[in-house]
Amino acid sequence: MQRTKGIKRAQFLAGLASAGLAAAVLPAGEARATQGSSGQPRGAQRGLRHHGVVYTVGEGETPGTAFSAARMRKDIRAIRDELHADTVDVTGDGVERLTATAAEAAERGLRVWLQPTLGDVPERDILEHLAETGRFAERLRRQGAAVDLSVGCEFWLFVPGIVPGETVFERIRNLRDGTVDPVAVQRRLDRFTAKAAAVGRSVFHGRLSYAAAQDDEVDWRLFDIVGIDYYSYFPHKADYLRELSRYLRWGKPLAITEFGTCAYVGAPRTAGMGWDVVDFDKKPPEIKGDLVRSERTQAACLMQLLDVFSSMDLYAVMAFEFVTPDAPHRPGDPRHDLDMASYAVTKTIEDRPDAPDSGWHWEPKEAFHALARRYRHARTGRRSGQAS
Repeated sequence: MQRTKGIKRAQFLAGLASAGLAAAVLPAGEARATQGSSGQPRGAQRGLRHHGVVYTVGEGETPGTAFSAARMRKDIRAIRDELHADTVDVTGDGVERLTATAAEAAERGLRVWLQPTLGDVPERDILEHLAETGRFAERLRRQGAAVDLSVGCEFWLFVPGIVPGETVFERIRNLRDGTVDPVAVQRRLDRFTAKAAAVGRSVFHGRLSYAAAQDDEVDWRLFDIVGIDYYSYFPHKADYLRELSRYLRWGKPLAITEFGTCAYVGAPRTAGMGWDVVDFDKKPPEIKGDLVRSERTQAACLMQLLDVFSSMDLYAVMAFEFVTPDAPHRPGDPRHDLDMASYAVTKTIEDRPDAPDSGWHWEPKEAFHALARRYRHARTGRRSGQAS
């Protein structure tokens, strides 16, 4: 396969913000649900089974943040031994990066949620990228690794041809301008989702899923696990439970494929738009307004959401995300502290700020420590339950 460059998630999010699209524009459809005689969805498990984190692989925006296999291996060990996660969501583009990271995670005894997300390239390339990644996932599964395969995320903007436009930015502009027929978009989305599911099934024989935006209409009969990128904000737990319960109506296990917030006061109330505080027209990029950095705010939000998730019948949750190398923390320089706009539970520290080839390392945020305590407790409790 010819190597193609996919759009970076940060670029996608920045474009989405510029269009004023805070949520999915597609209509929410009726749930195609089935329930067992007890009223509980078929396939659901009691309690929260798997606790994980999203680990994004990619080329990197500068020479200093390019993908490094050695760094990745250290990160995977930290995810297991320091964060105490039992699952890692390996996502991004590049078959070599995805498979190397998945293999390392499996070797370290972690459950692998493998999710290729090549975007803004021809449909054929996206499906071929999925097929190559899925074949590797099947090899890992046959070797005894715990692996789930997600066929991608939020196709309606990442995949050309669903929404008119050659690039993600053109597609966003068309959505903003109201020049899109939502019925036709949904029809094309359904067609591509079915193709992706068929490709996934043809190469992978374990559990199959897809990461949808919260309001997407998806035929979940195509998949074994419902996957939702979840960024709602409510003041009360009951409101979360009410909203999340609708995703259980398909009678499938539910995975929260992304959740989290940024590290500044007020970020959780943005309901998933916390990253939209950076002016990328400035050189270097600047934080807009007078934000107050607060790692405690980020940690408290994650714990609140985990309290909600732990009270439900969920298959897995994956905090977004482990590290964001291209959003460095600048202590004492809040105007350029891009880490405030990052969802990462670690902060990137540059050795030589503003040097493209600068080395860097990450340090844990308060959210990292809070997750580690919760995940360690969950692992200990699970082992105790197995022993008893």
